[in-house]
Amino acid sequence: MKVVIITLGCKVNQYESDALAETLIKKGYEVSCELGTADIYVLNTCAVTNEAERKSRQMISKFNRLNPSAKIFVCGCASQNNFKQFSELKNVQFIKGNANKLKLIENLEVDKGENIEDLPEIYEKMFISSSKNKRAFVKIQDGCNKFCFYCIIPYVRGRSRSRDIESIKSEVETLVKNGIKEIVLTGIDISDYKIDGKPAIITLLKELDKFNVRIRLSSFEVGLITESLVNELKELKNFCPHFHLSMQSGSDGVLRRMNRHYTSSEFISAVNKIKKIFPDTAITTDVIVGFPGETDEEFNETVGTINKIKFAYMHIFPFSRRSGTAVDKILNLKTNKDYFLVGSEIIKERSKILQKINKEMFENFNKQQIGKVFEVIIEELVDVYFIGHSKNYTKVYIKKDNDIDWTNEIVNVKVLSFYKNGVAGIII
Repeated sequence: MKVVIITLGCKVNQYESDALAETLIKKGYEVSCELGTADIYVLNTCAVTNEAERKSRQMISKFNRLNPSAKIFVCGCASQNNFKQFSELKNVQFIKGNANKLKLIENLEVDKGENIEDLPEIYEKMFISSSKNKRAFVKIQDGCNKFCFYCIIPYVRGRSRSRDIESIKSEVETLVKNGIKEIVLTGIDISDYKIDGKPAIITLLKELDKFNVRIRLSSFEVGLITESLVNELKELKNFCPHFHLSMQSGSDGVLRRMNRHYTSSEFISAVNKIKKIFPDTAITTDVIVGFPGETDEEFNETVGTINKIKFAYMHIFPFSRRSGTAVDKILNLKTNKDYFLVGSEIIKERSKILQKINKEMFENFNKQQIGKVFEVIIEELVDVYFIGHSKNYTKVYIKKDNDIDWTNEIVNVKVLSFYKNGVAGIII
């Protein structure tokens, strides 16, 4: 019997889908993560925006077109938020939320129903032993205590909880034995990883540095960046100097309204601490454009902050009003004059300005890599180019010039030029 698992949303969802897939394979199912004809479909949903939930419902329609008699199983953030939106959709057999997601497998043969459990207070164990490429995601944490005003995730993922360090080490050890060459630590807020209630991300990284595998952080909260922590990261032989720090805005006024607990100057200071120790680092970020109340002056403050930092890349998101979030409730009350909806045309124009800056910064960052030598994991061969990523996550293209297949190998590459969405180089 064939099962297709489709994952929407974040890398945490992807990890959990990988765990589902591995469990199903062990039970004898044929499993694919590519959209196609199947007997059973499992949809791991996203709820970060209203649009994400709409796409989840839309995906179910695609399943039904591919196989009108298939059984469909739904789990994830969108069903945790509102399972009823899926209840009456054709062929939806069973619905779970985020709690005990692996138990969905027990219901593959049951009658129609749903089981939306309370979100757990302790970390739920999951485990993967392999990955389809040489980079694997390892989940170390779940939930969030930040309650940013634009975000629904704390309500559908629950409070922050951390995975036992021995369980993480065991999974990493297994992945390394099975040929994985890079581990990406992921979670909803991995900066809040704790052991016995105390911050412990650097403790974890030191333990994982004992394995022969590159270690990358999926994201990091700026409040954790200190000179001491960055110096400790520098001592790790396998740490990948790529920092994704979610700024969201470069205006102190907007940051306050978002309930983000830092200022633009504190963010800049943290970036400078990193660049001092890791001069070749790539620092990427997220920026929300047009958050309620954002004035022209505040947008210009964000532009100024971005120009001071010079990110390697920015993910730019026009503000999308999300039902259930704190800012949505404030807007509904209409009593706080600091929060007002910014016009869609203004948001569109501001987004264009940031996209232009982003393009220039991205090209400049990649051109700065010319002449440097990188350790690169070759991930695929496309046409005549091997493609991989350096430790600082620069995308590297290497033209094939002999019969050697470098796929899944780690090689040293000298960068020669800016090319497409990365750089071109030669193996040395």
